[in-house]
Amino acid sequence: MAEDPLKYDALIERALKGVVREVLETVREEGLPGEHHFYITFRTEYPGVEIADHLRERYPGEMTIVLQHQFWGLEVEPTRFSVSLSFSGVPHKLVVPYAAIVAFADPSVRFGLQFENSQDGDEPEEEAAPETPDETAPEAEEAPQDKVITLDSFRKR
Repeated sequence: MAEDPLKYDALIERALKGVVREVLETVREEGLPGEHHFYITFRTEYPGVEIADHLRERYPGEMTIVLQHQFWGLEVEPTRFSVSLSFSGVPHKLVVPYAAIVAFADPSVRFGLQFENSQDGDEPEEEAAPETPDETAPEAEEAPQDKVITLDSFRKR
């Protein structure tokens, strides 16, 4: 099959990452409502990701953060977000382009998104994503599967 010149896959992925951005903007303005909390997994080596060297060494490839009880300084920009979290009692600011995000989940409502992890160049490198405190761990609980949306559901077979 020939490559799609309209790149629907990339368009859909950017639109779904816009959902993540809007949710984070709401949380920045109003705080986390009720029992909502987020697991955000992102590629640590993606251009524009800013994390402490020891965290990058501890989580080579991917890192999952949790935004729930202890986070502060959440900033939401058009292409990235930043947040401060505590790791082993030490605060760290993380900057994550939305393009680096590979998964987003809100277990309180059994909602999740998984991204195909766009080819570099499909999305602007400046995009970023948020992080969380000591609850950050790649082995964090799995994203709920009831409402997980993957890009495969939009692809032709």
